[in-house]
Amino acid sequence: MAKRNDDVAPVDRLQAVPLYHQIFMQLREEIISGARGFGSRMPTEEELSESFGVSRITARRALAELADTNLVARKRRVGTHVIYQTPAKPIEGSIEQAIESLITYGRKTQVKLLELETIPARLPITDALQLPIGTPVLRVARVRWLDDLPLSYLVSYVPADLAEAMNRTSLKSTPMLSLLEQAGVKIGAATQTISASLADATLAHLLEVDIGSPILRVNRTVMDTDKRPVQHVLAQFRPDRYQIKLDLHSAKA
Repeated sequence: MAKRNDDVAPVDRLQAVPLYHQIFMQLREEIISGARGFGSRMPTEEELSESFGVSRITARRALAELADTNLVARKRRVGTHVIYQTPAKPIEGSIEQAIESLITYGRKTQVKLLELETIPARLPITDALQLPIGTPVLRVARVRWLDDLPLSYLVSYVPADLAEAMNRTSLKSTPMLSLLEQAGVKIGAATQTISASLADATLAHLLEVDIGSPILRVNRTVMDTDKRPVQHVLAQFRPDRYQIKLDLHSAKA
């Protein structure tokens, strides 16, 4: 399986869908899901051209389509920035319960480690982790299994200075959040966006579903008690095998 470049889904040159529209759809999903937040800078035509292996004309058309759908604004000598704001109001919850749930999920599932490498951070990861472009981060790609069937594909990023204890052995036996806590990180908050997506050929292979199958997509950034981002995760789940349950109570109770 070909390795992704910073989790850019490769364009399919055999599809009837034009290349610029394939790029547009991926960037649109990242914006709507919150991976690229309001006000964040979009890649330049040159950066898109390099990431997707297409011409600058193709990259320019993709950015123009984003602008035409009012997701981004393009200004000369300023660049392209996200102007989309989600209409949904955030729901607040207990970080302690959320972390406990995530660690339990990690301990009750089996993990297959696909990739482990230190890379220079690029957009949109630099925005999520509040790091300068090029800062070393640990990138970890995994598939989690339950009852001999794949459940989720996760790509996680951690600042390199917090990832000294993260290696193939520790990541196969211990959830990343537990390793962060063992490294002295005190987790204080997290933001999470849940959206829907469709499985491309690579994801369909990893999760053993048909191409185009619905996927539950979760973007999560974890921060310490000083509000420093310490982990960013893109998790993609099979919805037939995973559900998110919320217990809601009246504020008047």
